[in-house]
Amino acid sequence: MTTSDHFLRRLARINPTTAFIVALVLLLAGLYLPGVVGALLLAVLAAGLAALTFTTWPVQPPITRVVRVVLLTLLVAAAVGKAL
Repeated sequence: MTTSDHFLRRLARINPTTAFIVALVLLLAGLYLPGVVGALLLAVLAAGLAALTFTTWPVQPPITRVVRVVLLTLLVAAAVGKAL
């Protein structure tokens, strides 16, 4: 079993509700915490979304790819804006 297979198996076992709540908490904390702390939380969330997008890219329909890239771009812009 390769490392990516192991990663995908672990990812598939995550409860979707738990993943949503954790992502929501990170997003809200990143938006409401001041300065670099908020920017770091948003950057962590963006890194997770980028990893998920990269890993699942081949099996996603084109519209899902577009939505993910747009959301990732907005998240990175928010992190950069928060850092400045």
